[in-house]
Amino acid sequence: MSAATGTSRRAWGWHRLDHEWAARIVAQAGIRPGELVLDIGAGEGALTAPLIRAGARVVAVELHPARAERLRHQFPEVTVVHADAASLRLPGRPFRVVASPPYGITAGLLGLLLAPGSRLVAADLVLQRAAVRKHASRRTRGFRVSMGAPVPRRAFRPPPQVDSAVLVVRRR
Repeated sequence: MSAATGTSRRAWGWHRLDHEWAARIVAQAGIRPGELVLDIGAGEGALTAPLIRAGARVVAVELHPARAERLRHQFPEVTVVHADAASLRLPGRPFRVVASPPYGITAGLLGLLLAPGSRLVAADLVLQRAAVRKHASRRTRGFRVSMGAPVPRRAFRPPPQVDSAVLVVRRR
């Protein structure tokens, strides 16, 4: 049980992304200095750190209160938002997303990011491979959605029970 939240680790369904894999994902995303990038489900900052090194202006979104607080201390240059991604207000200006969000919020998060009026320019999301296949095969108005690199189970600690891949979203 987590003393901070009263929920078990299993309830959070959290699998830490390895730093080496996180760096690969950020490199493949092609982040340019000065870009506004959301790291949704930032955890302990595995993606946050390489995003900063790439020169991004990072907004780290984390629901778990203790992890959000650790992010604030570890990355003072980052805006940390302690929030549920489902209730997240997206930026009113162009932004990107590079994230490894909880698999359970995939559909809701994509609905939010791809909604009419969203200023999303691009997203690289580490998701369950089955969800990536499903969403990559659908037509999405205004966006190209494709399957990116596979992310093996060993890229996480503890390893999840399912395979992962990067869902690549680009505005047309």
